Amino acid sequence: MTEYNGVNVDGAENVEKELRYISGIIKQQGRKILKNYTITPPQFIALQWLFEHGDMTIGDLSNKMYLAFSTTTDLVDRMENNKLVKRIRDEHDRRVVRIHLLGEGERIIEEVIDKRQQYLNTILEDFTEVEIKELSRLMTKLHKEMIKD
Repeated sequence: MTEYNGVNVDGAENVEKELRYISGIIKQQGRKILKNYTITPPQFIALQWLFEHGDMTIGDLSNKMYLAFSTTTDLVDRMENNKLVKRIRDEHDRRVVRIHLLGEGERIIEEVIDKRQQYLNTILEDFTEVEIKELSRLMTKLHKEMIKD
């Protein structure tokens, strides 16, 4: 076993591999769920950002999604045409336009997230309560370490 900065590399390799596999499965299951809705995976991600963080500009949304501004504009156009979001001019600076999540967009996000959680509940059926709490704690810790500046 090799160490790098005090971390067992074999362990890091295994964690990376498992996270990659888990991420792929979650993405695949998420796409299955989205087939029952009129939104695409990128639209779901955009709606999720708005749901979790509130109104934001197209620039903010494109930065969060790692998309070009023009791509995000097209995405927002389609969502606006489907009555999922609405563009709202800032009251204090008319040059600023924020994207606002509408009721239908919120309903879809809540339903899809609920179905994703139901799927995960079926996966976790064979886990003990202690294992689920420990998994959650460790995932939260990993997430916090990953977002450190």
